[in-house]
Amino acid sequence: MAPSRTEKTLMAKDQVDSNKLHIAMFPWLAFGHILPYLELAKLFAQKGHRISFISTPRNIQRLPKLPPDLSPFINLVNLPLPSSSEFNLPNDAEATSDMSREQVPILKRAYDSLRDSLSDLLRSSKPDWLLFDFAAYWVPDMARDINLRNAYFSIFNAASLSFIGAEIPDTRTEPDHFIVPPKWVPFPSKIALRRFEVSKIFDDLSGGDGDVSVVYRIAKSLRGCDVVAVRSCWELESEWLNLMAHILGKPVLPIGQLPPTPYAGEVNDSWKKAKEWLDLQPKRSVVYVAFGSEVVLSQDELNEMALGLELSGFPFFWVLRGHSVELPTGFEDRTRGRGIVWRSWAPQLKILGHESVGGFLTHSGWSSVVEALKFGIPLLLLTFTNDQGLNARLLEEKMIGYSVPRDEIDGSFTRESMAKSLKVVMVEEEGEVYREKAKEMSPIFGDMGVQNKYVDEFLAYLKSHSI
Repeated sequence: MAPSRTEKTLMAKDQVDSNKLHIAMFPWLAFGHILPYLELAKLFAQKGHRISFISTPRNIQRLPKLPPDLSPFINLVNLPLPSSSEFNLPNDAEATSDMSREQVPILKRAYDSLRDSLSDLLRSSKPDWLLFDFAAYWVPDMARDINLRNAYFSIFNAASLSFIGAEIPDTRTEPDHFIVPPKWVPFPSKIALRRFEVSKIFDDLSGGDGDVSVVYRIAKSLRGCDVVAVRSCWELESEWLNLMAHILGKPVLPIGQLPPTPYAGEVNDSWKKAKEWLDLQPKRSVVYVAFGSEVVLSQDELNEMALGLELSGFPFFWVLRGHSVELPTGFEDRTRGRGIVWRSWAPQLKILGHESVGGFLTHSGWSSVVEALKFGIPLLLLTFTNDQGLNARLLEEKMIGYSVPRDEIDGSFTRESMAKSLKVVMVEEEGEVYREKAKEMSPIFGDMGVQNKYVDEFLAYLKSHSI
């Protein structure tokens, strides 16, 4: 008997659904990694693919609310860490923002201990692909054991990847080795760390105290995976993407800049107050100041920054939370009406999108860079740790960002250099190139049509290379 029309419809639906992928995602336990992974998960889900988003229970609880139309496609999977006593982690600490920088190596060891439980989870759920982060350098070996295709999805741009993880074994053993471009870069470039930046992260780079180094984790991830996906685009750094593909001998695919797509139904009570103040400021006059969730300013840094903002004369909106240091005496009284010191979570994307904001003083974290350039906001760069220095060099090289002058040894800066730098980026003729470049970047970083093109190309690769 021939199938009925209803049966034909169901058969057609099954055929369509069979063309959709089941993709597991396993980010490192830092929200600067978790949130870009979630943005990519949402873009996959918009196209009907099924996602298993794997993280620890407390991190899952802290994720932004998913839009109702996407939540059926994204399964949030809890994978608990061992007990805190087993690794001497602080109570309830499941992300880098829950602990001091000195405690992060402990979190990495706890994360490494998830290998067997992750393997068991993936054996039972049978995804088509696993996208993993740099810290899980052991995933390619584990994935081969269970016949699972895997992609290293890097939230680091291609220039940073090329600098950090292109060589095994890495022959750079001294701090001075990291203040010059690597020998494998064949074109002129200034992508390197500055001496004060190296001094803060050398143990991470080299694996102090017997830990597995960041350099080794990234290099092993790059070498072991089936394909590399990079939070990047051809329009920004084609030379670095091509270099990585040449060095690795495998596909290195840009996946777009992943500008955040806030859920329209999400209500931010703090936005109303912020907007009321911003609405009173002239167009493109305000300096927005924020350094992410993990940067901790010293008292000297805070003093010089505050007094530099005051000296500049610009209106400012400064997000300053989680700091035990104190603002200079009388600073808030002297700047009252001209500036706001915001001591709680701030709706950064909405603030950057307000027409009064004309510049962004940032730590150069890539998610913050993406959010600013989405709106064409020029960048004043003040780096502190991790990959921020490499991000800043790329932005400087492309004339997209301007860095505050710093002492090369200790990274200190003065209130005068801060005020002068703000004027360059905001109004002076010298800074016109940075303001224009930021505007040029807006469609590249913010256009969802461009973003979807990259995601479609990546998904096409995953489909054609599934087992």
